[in-house]
Amino acid sequence: MPKDSAATAVELRRDRRGAALDAAAILQALPQAVLAVDSSLTIRFVSAKAEEFFDISAVSLLGRPLERLLPGESAIAALARQAFASGASIAESGLSLELPRLGEREVTVQVAAIGLPADYVAIALRERSIADKLDRQWTHRSAARSVTAMASTLAHEIRNPLLSIRGAAQLLEQAITSSGDRELTRLICDEVDRLKALVDRMELFSDEPSLPREAINVHEVLGHVRKVAAAGFARNVRIVERYDPSLPPVDANRDQLIRLFLNLIKNAAEAAPQVGGEIVLSTSYQQGLRLTLPGTGNRVHLPLLVTVTDNGAGIPDEIRPHLFDAFVTTKTNGTGLGLALVAKIAADNGGIVEFDSRPGRTVFRVSLPVAEQ
Repeated sequence: MPKDSAATAVELRRDRRGAALDAAAILQALPQAVLAVDSSLTIRFVSAKAEEFFDISAVSLLGRPLERLLPGESAIAALARQAFASGASIAESGLSLELPRLGEREVTVQVAAIGLPADYVAIALRERSIADKLDRQWTHRSAARSVTAMASTLAHEIRNPLLSIRGAAQLLEQAITSSGDRELTRLICDEVDRLKALVDRMELFSDEPSLPREAINVHEVLGHVRKVAAAGFARNVRIVERYDPSLPPVDANRDQLIRLFLNLIKNAAEAAPQVGGEIVLSTSYQQGLRLTLPGTGNRVHLPLLVTVTDNGAGIPDEIRPHLFDAFVTTKTNGTGLGLALVAKIAADNGGIVEFDSRPGRTVFRVSLPVAEQ
């Protein structure tokens, strides 16, 4: 095969029945993101999965040097050169890619020479395994269930004593004449009201009848949330929207989605720097993972991806494993309930939520199901 031949010019071979086997079609069917580069490390083939992985179209990738796609001293480029030199197949796991558009991603890479001597090298990349994502999903669901049980108990056991304390403080306030003592009783009432508000927030996690889900335009939801945020807690933060207008409707409850994205954007606004703070809202369609919903046996596809990205300081390493648990927070006055609620809402709507974080870039990814047509 000539060195400058197009990626689509692949040789057709025939099986025992005489049917044509298109090598490009086979590569497109693989679950990995696949690229092929020539000896100058120029990209000559791009699979559909690779378009999704890099969030760049094949038209933009073909003919681009690999170093432009993976800037810096890329380990993948080094593996490709090694494959050209040896003609062998090489695999390496746990590589960390720093992608300009998507941030850091951990992958397993396999490279293989094509031809003797090698005309091309195929590069296959696979991100975190589906099993790992499922483990995260079950962890988030377990956290939500534990919060649900705790919420029901706290709401019942704490509310009545709080009302009694507030009532007693009000009676004392009527009986005393000292302004200093009245100030103390008012302080008691204020603190009781603050605790009651916390209990009321906990009730958001209590078991409730399954809320109706319907076909929803996720961009309409994000537009509403953006207006609320821009008029309040995110008024000093630049909000950038990068939407795929061709997305199909999502199968979800509208009010719950609004609550979910309000929490994520509020967290992003609080994490963003006071000067130069930026939040990026983006949507895309990807061939997401399939998972079985607990208690139903139904397998769902989660191709709708919504990401909320901020340029804040990042999430401390010590709290990352427990980020979606209740009462885990780095905020001075935070309750640690926002992300626990996000995990619960995502699970209630058949989706999952994940995050990646490093200094200067934190990304929350919400994968959701498509509404049935």
